[in-house]
Amino acid sequence: GWAMYDWANSAFATTIMGALASPFYADVAVSHLPANVRTAYWAWTTSLALFIIAVISPVLGAMADYMGSKKKFLAFFAGTGILFTSFLCFVGPGQWVFASGVFILANIGFAAANVFYESLLPYIASQKEMDRVSTAGYAMGYVGGGLLLALNFVWIAWPEAFGLRDMDQGTRLSFFSVSVWWALFSIPLLRRVREPPPSLEVGETVGVNPLRIGFSRVAETLKEIRRHKQVFLFLVAFWFYNDGIGSIIKLAAIYGAEIGISRPNILLTFLLVQFVGIPFTFAFGWLAGKIGAKRGLQLALVIYFFISIGGYFVNTTAQFMAMGLAVATVQGGSQALSRSIFANIVPRSKSSQFFGFFSVSAKFAGIFGPAVFAVMTTAAGTSRAAIASLTIFFAVGLLFL
Repeated sequence: GWAMYDWANSAFATTIMGALASPFYADVAVSHLPANVRTAYWAWTTSLALFIIAVISPVLGAMADYMGSKKKFLAFFAGTGILFTSFLCFVGPGQWVFASGVFILANIGFAAANVFYESLLPYIASQKEMDRVSTAGYAMGYVGGGLLLALNFVWIAWPEAFGLRDMDQGTRLSFFSVSVWWALFSIPLLRRVREPPPSLEVGETVGVNPLRIGFSRVAETLKEIRRHKQVFLFLVAFWFYNDGIGSIIKLAAIYGAEIGISRPNILLTFLLVQFVGIPFTFAFGWLAGKIGAKRGLQLALVIYFFISIGGYFVNTTAQFMAMGLAVATVQGGSQALSRSIFANIVPRSKSSQFFGFFSVSAKFAGIFGPAVFAVMTTAAGTSRAAIASLTIFFAVGLLFL
């Protein structure tokens, strides 16, 4: 039931955040602007969404621990993401403010729900099982997201065969299909996974305003993280390297559109990434058992470093697809091992609280990658230098790891 939520929400990560939303945004919402400015607008939209998520995540995580409401919070934010994802269907030409607002709210729902989803991991798997279960969840996500993306691909590549007017209508139908998929396959987790009990800390009593508890626990967690040196160091490392990973995921499609890759070929590349990623995600779970999770993660980050360099030289569809396949070898494994390493080093009773900070590390850091990308794209008039600049995030992340 827990792993099925990865199957459910990966439709958003793959179809919306990865393959379709950014080229659709460029071709429709900001079609009146120069190509490099379209990319910059999307990067700023992504940065703003991540900033909001970063601010609210740790407080929400602490509130969920106190109230024993991880699943309720997950359901609320997943519902928010599902609703606003469906609103993408109604974006019209030049409506970039509406498009950005809808994407930001959908992304907040997606990312906030993930805080509570991931915080359930210590309650459904033992320490020895976490690497395997975490990578299995990501692999399930690859399958689920990939199957829907395959359907979206045929709608967009051959719209007339399905009674659709054109590629644009196929894209809008794809957005709506993500909402339905996400809602439907969230049901197993909500029905089958038990709600962990409330967690009261020393000095706390039942009946206090949860928001007040949330802020007080955030302050306490900040102090406690300093007492957990390994947690602190890992968060700093994660802060850097995950910014690089997130920037590649969120900006690859609009970068492809900028250099002339067609929307069907961008979609096909993301489809290949999904299915090639499945065996490699399981392989990293196996590799972690042989050489350790940290060494496995280090290997993935070295590969990402060279992917960023290679991205600078991409010109053709074949080269774009080759870079996508390289990402497929490390994307799921790096994220799954990050999650299981963190789950192994945090206090179990405060998992939501600490995973809130895990999310904050990703989201606050994630602000800077797209922001740097936007600034460099605007200054240089092209995104090539921006892609290469992501190497610094992987280098610094490896250093702290």
